[in-house]
Amino acid sequence: MSKLKPFFKGLAFTALLAAASPSAHAQYVFDNILYGAAYYNEYNPTERLDKDIQMMKDCGLTVVRIGESSWGLFEPREGVFEFEWMDRILEKLNAAGIKVILGTPTYSIPTWMAQRHPEVLAQQVNGNQSHYGIRQNMDITNPTYLFYSERIIRKMMERYAKNPAIIGYQVDNECEARGINNHDYFDGFRNYLKDKFNNNLEALNKAWGWNYWGMNVNTWEDLYTRDGVTSTAYKNEWERWNRKSVADFLNWQVDIVNEYKRKDQFVTHCFMNAFHNVDQVESFRQMQYPAINIYHDVQDGQDGETVAYSGDFMRTVTGGNYIVTETNAQGIGWDSKNQRPPYDGQLRQNVYSHLASGSNMVEYWHWSTLHYGQETYWKGILGHDQQPNRIYNEFKETSGELKKIGKELVNLKKENKAAILYSHDSHFGLQFMPYRNNDNYPISLVYDALYKQNIEVDIIPCDKKSDFSNYKLLVIPPLYIASDLLLTKISDFVKQGGEIVMLYKSGYCNEESTVRNTLAPGPLREACGFYYQEYSSIYGLNLKPNDAGLTGRIDNWMEFIIPETAKALAYADHPFFGKWPCITENAFGKGHLIYSATVPSKDSMEKLVARAAERAKLDLPAIKYSFPTIIRSGVNQYGKKIHYIFNYSAADNAVDLPFKGVDLLTGKSYSANDKINLAAWGVAILKE
Repeated sequence: MSKLKPFFKGLAFTALLAAASPSAHAQYVFDNILYGAAYYNEYNPTERLDKDIQMMKDCGLTVVRIGESSWGLFEPREGVFEFEWMDRILEKLNAAGIKVILGTPTYSIPTWMAQRHPEVLAQQVNGNQSHYGIRQNMDITNPTYLFYSERIIRKMMERYAKNPAIIGYQVDNECEARGINNHDYFDGFRNYLKDKFNNNLEALNKAWGWNYWGMNVNTWEDLYTRDGVTSTAYKNEWERWNRKSVADFLNWQVDIVNEYKRKDQFVTHCFMNAFHNVDQVESFRQMQYPAINIYHDVQDGQDGETVAYSGDFMRTVTGGNYIVTETNAQGIGWDSKNQRPPYDGQLRQNVYSHLASGSNMVEYWHWSTLHYGQETYWKGILGHDQQPNRIYNEFKETSGELKKIGKELVNLKKENKAAILYSHDSHFGLQFMPYRNNDNYPISLVYDALYKQNIEVDIIPCDKKSDFSNYKLLVIPPLYIASDLLLTKISDFVKQGGEIVMLYKSGYCNEESTVRNTLAPGPLREACGFYYQEYSSIYGLNLKPNDAGLTGRIDNWMEFIIPETAKALAYADHPFFGKWPCITENAFGKGHLIYSATVPSKDSMEKLVARAAERAKLDLPAIKYSFPTIIRSGVNQYGKKIHYIFNYSAADNAVDLPFKGVDLLTGKSYSANDKINLAAWGVAILKE
């Protein structure tokens, strides 16, 4: 396994082979929507393979995901490999015409590895030691773990790369650093810092302010571990290291898989939608169809927002389409306390919610519910009795529709003119220096204001991708940590005619988590049209009546804005805090910047977004509608506009259409302003 040596610096896993472009590695083309489930025949207490495959064919299932957690079956003893059981599964799936995504099994190590090599088990930042008995309990940079990981990946690829059933490979599963703090992991962090600061400790001490409390480090050997750290700069850099380590690990796996896979196959990884824990841009750079696992509320809480949010982020990172490898089938959870299966029609509605954001595939976790283990009550399409049921029948109905119209829906392209700037660094920076007890980085407040008003957006991870020049409207959660370069780009965006809604604490710290020693908001001062020197925690103040129609309470935080060119939109109704505007608007160059120096109410957030959107002249026919009517649009592979109209409510809903078209689900034609009747939890799909 000498191939591993270039990937290490000391004991650290720090470098990779240069990545080729995605198109050089992956050329699989979706010609239709794929609809399926994760499938683990090896989990069944009795022989079910033939029965399961027949039921899959009967309900129109077209794809399964297999193998990603079965290292202990592929290699039951060190160096002893058993693949015949998987050969049989693949042979029968292929005969049935069911496509397969095969996973590398590296997220769940076999027992022999934990027993013989306990050093691969993760030691946690909180001092805890990981033990065997749960998945993802390893240090992903440990050389021993990587040695065995490479061997099992190569063995699997040698055996299965030419298998005709396999359309793609999933590397690992829901990978995150998960609190790793092993010696080799820390050694990797130290080497990472050496590279970043050009081996100059004086520069690091100055940038991080380590003269404070006499914590300056004079030799690299004296660098202290993450456990007791109070330095916000260290903490934020450690999170960057976590994200880099995950990206390096995944790209390392992709490099191996790419040596074997056919040109008509793709490589993917399934991420969760806790986006702050992963460097998505770097992790996805070699993947054609990255995947996401999306679990969301159902029953009376079903609103499509989590699905849309996840897709809007994923689509922006990938620069195109993506796939869904896990989502709700029935009730979910690691116990049975909160079992809530979807209402009739909600499973079907959710499929189209995923497709409306640009997904080319929807898979459930999983086909058949487990009879034992931690996820006994994380229910699949089939229940514990493994018989056809209500969910199975709704799956069958939906698959029948997709068979007829899937070619019209696959490879949907979206060209939004509004975007949210998402900052990984600010998420953690505000977590390390919180201003309230929860939700210190309120991306949900921002996204909700756009989604509920049918303003479709892209979500741009601005720590990595900061080209937003083609948009007309930006909405920015607290951009607490940002470089001068990024803030200057934001200022120039306004000057050149862009419209911005920005929240408090933006521009306060530089990229090293160091507060700027200029008047806040630093490089944003001219675009914002104000400065401030003071701020205060506040506790639920009302707004004075105002011409902007802003209502509700402000809470938690307020900056004492001193306008220069900005005009006040709202003041707090308070004898002291009411001296300073808490929401302002500034004309700068050809554009405007609205700034909330406080946590606004949901109603005020919606009105601020609507105000900016109107001025941005977004051409959005759907904007006159609001939740529970949600409209999502795009252009299909034939160049035709596709509009999804959702009714996220338990009552029937009649909608006046803003455009003409044919409903692909019913075949009925509509003219603009015609009414279309949507049943409870219903959807219509219009093609112009």
